[in-house]
Amino acid sequence: MKLEEAVFGGGCFWCTEAIFKSLKGVEKVTPGYAGGNMDNPSYDMVSSGTTGHAEVTKIEFDPRTISYSDLLDVFWQTHDPTTRNRQGNDIGTQYRSIILYKDEKQKNEAERSLKNIENEKVFKDPIVTEIAPLEKFYEAESYHKDYYDKNIDAPYCQFVISPKLQKLREKFKAKLKE
Repeated sequence: MKLEEAVFGGGCFWCTEAIFKSLKGVEKVTPGYAGGNMDNPSYDMVSSGTTGHAEVTKIEFDPRTISYSDLLDVFWQTHDPTTRNRQGNDIGTQYRSIILYKDEKQKNEAERSLKNIENEKVFKDPIVTEIAPLEKFYEAESYHKDYYDKNIDAPYCQFVISPKLQKLREKFKAKLKE
């Protein structure tokens, strides 16, 4: 089985990791940093807003089970792509909405997906999602991995991530792992 990769940023990577690892065909989700201007950033550096990196997730998926296009649909519907450098109370460039493509095929699919969302007027405000080439992905520190699963009772998980997972279950039930 040849896995493919997608890299998205839709706010806090704790949220996006929990969302994408719930999907059939997704084999691995890794939180990390991308889109910035320094090598090997740490969480503290990225959180300062000075590195230019976004919190992102690298999604390794089986394209025979779930397509890149399906992942884009989930991406658009599980965060607010109309708020610049912010998702809810998470504010800063590290929380921006971003699609980082690995090749021209992904770039074209991301741009087509964006146009479709705009044409369908899914959101009342203009979409500010950045579409850019993936230059480097830096894996986040180990304590960020599986954050939701390890901290499900934490207030952030209950008040921010759980509602996003509920929305995912409502909109994409057929695509979820059992």
